[in-house]
Amino acid sequence: MDKNDKSKRLGMLLRIRGFREFGIIIFIIIISIVIGIRNPRFLTWGNIHDMLLDTAILSILAVGMTLVLVTGGIDLSSESGLALTGMIAGMMIKDHPYLSPLLMLLIGIVLGSLFGSITGLVVSKGKVFPIIATLSMMYIYRGITFIISGGKWINAYEMPDSFKAMATGRLLGFSNLITIAIIVYFVFYFFVNHTKTGREIYAVGSNIEAARIIGINTEFIIWLVYTLSGALYGLAGVMWVARYASAQNDTASGFVMTIVAACVLGGVNITGGVGTISGVLLGSITIGIINNALPMIRVSPFWKMALQGLIILVAVLVNILIARNAEKAQLKKREARAAYHE
Repeated sequence: MDKNDKSKRLGMLLRIRGFREFGIIIFIIIISIVIGIRNPRFLTWGNIHDMLLDTAILSILAVGMTLVLVTGGIDLSSESGLALTGMIAGMMIKDHPYLSPLLMLLIGIVLGSLFGSITGLVVSKGKVFPIIATLSMMYIYRGITFIISGGKWINAYEMPDSFKAMATGRLLGFSNLITIAIIVYFVFYFFVNHTKTGREIYAVGSNIEAARIIGINTEFIIWLVYTLSGALYGLAGVMWVARYASAQNDTASGFVMTIVAACVLGGVNITGGVGTISGVLLGSITIGIINNALPMIRVSPFWKMALQGLIILVAVLVNILIARNAEKAQLKKREARAAYHE
C-alpha cells in the first residue's frame, strides 16, 4: 500500500472518529445485537416501529432542550409546559370536538411559544439563573394545570376520533407522530447548521462575552432558545394527549430528567457550546432502546431504573473516550503537518 492510500485511510479514519455521534452509534449497534440475540422479536419491524413511536415525543422535546443547553442554560419547565398545553388542548377538544386537529397542533405550538417566551424573558432580561427560573416556572405551569382542570382528567371517550388519529394514524406505513418527529428533526437540523442565528446560538454558549463583543444580541438569542423550546413542548403536549387519549394533571411528571439524559447521551455539553441535533436524535433512540429492551429480556421492574442509569453512564463514558481519542488524533495530524512544513 503506497503512502497516498495510507494517507487517505488515515484521513477517513480521523473524519469518522471526529464525529461525536460515532460512540453512541457503536453503542446502539452493540446493545441491539445483544438484545436481539436474547429476544429475536426485538429486531422485528413491528417492534422497531413501536420503539420509534415511543421515542418520537422524547426526541421532539430533546431538540428543544438541546438549543437551551447549548447556550449554557437548562429548561426544567418543559415537562410542566407540556402538561399545561396538553391539558388546554384536551379541554378545548372536549368542548369543541369539531375543531381541526391541525388547528389544535397550531394552538399547542403558539401556547408553548408563549410559555417559553415568558421563561426566556425571566432568564434573558431578568438575569435569573436558568435552573432557578425554569424550576420556578415548572411549579407555576404545573399549578396552573391543576387550577384550570379542577383536578379532573380528560379521558379518551371525551375526545373525537379525528383528534386521536392525529397521533395514531399512519402515513406511508409510519405513524403520524414519527413523521412529525422526523420533520422537526430536519427543520432544526437545517436551522442550527445552515442559518446565521443557529451559529449564533453556539457562539453564545461557547463564550457569551465574546459573542456580545462581536455584535451578537445575546439576550435575544437566549430568549429565542427558550421560546423555541416552548414551541416544541407545546407541540409535544398536544401529540401526547392525542396519542395516549388522556389529559392528566401529572402528565410527564419527572420526564425532564429523561430529556436531559437523551441530550447528554447525544453528546451535548451541559456547560454550553457543544451539541448536535443528530447526536440528540441518537441519544433519544438509545433511551428508547433501553426502555423497550429491558422488559423484553424480562428484567425486573425493580432493577429497571438502576440498569437504565448504568447503561446511560457507560454510553456517556464510551462517547467521551472516543471524542478524546478523536481530538488526540486531530492534534497529532496538525503536529505532523506543522513538522512537514518546517
